[in-house]
Amino acid sequence: MNNTIIKTDFNFPGQTDVYKGKVRDVYTLKNNKLVIVATDRLSAFDVVMPKGIPYKGQILNQIATKMMEATRDIVPNWLEATPDPNVAVGQACEPFKIEMVIRGYLAGHAAREYKAGKRMLCGVEMPNGMKENDKFPEPIITPATKAEQGDHDEDIAKEEILKRAIVSKEDYEILEKYTRDLFKRGTEIAAKRGLILVDTKYEFGKNADGEIVLIDEIHTPDSSRYFYADGYRERQDNDEPQKQLSKEFVRQWLIENNFQGKEGQILPEMSDEYIESVSERYIELYEKITGEAFVKSDISSIETRIENNLMEYLK
Repeated sequence: MNNTIIKTDFNFPGQTDVYKGKVRDVYTLKNNKLVIVATDRLSAFDVVMPKGIPYKGQILNQIATKMMEATRDIVPNWLEATPDPNVAVGQACEPFKIEMVIRGYLAGHAAREYKAGKRMLCGVEMPNGMKENDKFPEPIITPATKAEQGDHDEDIAKEEILKRAIVSKEDYEILEKYTRDLFKRGTEIAAKRGLILVDTKYEFGKNADGEIVLIDEIHTPDSSRYFYADGYRERQDNDEPQKQLSKEFVRQWLIENNFQGKEGQILPEMSDEYIESVSERYIELYEKITGEAFVKSDISSIETRIENNLMEYLK
């Protein structure tokens, strides 16, 4: 259980800056290069849990890498290499300060808002008469402002984004098109694996040439929700919960333990047994999403392994 990486303190050749996100640590190097280390940190309700999940960083990094390669023909992306199971290297970009969230089904945050009586989400109307996990007539885009460290992401309407000039109209239209095209491809990939891509988020930035590129992760269980396709219809008809692949099971566990990241709430203790079960779920996610067996990397000394692999790559 102790063999996880939950914090990093590297000093790579040519390093100029470092930013610690909820899950990833981003090192900026000279020559416009980024080194992103996917740690084993687990975040839910915008709160980072105190213990790491074995192999989680490797799983997220390797799924994101495979999905970046599988969508490169749709949209250019930042990724250049993955010299270590937990590490991605690519071009530094200026990120747009919004996340492009796209939803094919009424689930998660959208379902919670719907249950509270709301029928508008980010300026998009949700039809009456839906029940949780029903499919929308068409996927809806519900953007969120990109939170600074520790803050909550917030829903925002397209009109508000344009009004506040967070993104220009011209760029936003490109982001919308890329978001729909990526979701369509993600849906097709998921269907081949017997899965339904329920909702996901994409992040974009501009590279040094001013080109819009896909950044961060894509179609991972941290950024996406998946249902098992087999039995989906029967479960809906019988008002049963859907069998899903995402970190929603962690959110549900926290909700059951009276925690949703709200002020005054106390984070429940995660036992070693629970952490091991979360790790096993992430491995299951990897194998279902990619259709490949998960190969555990050597975790006897993750920091040393990363450092050695990066130094070799940067030579």
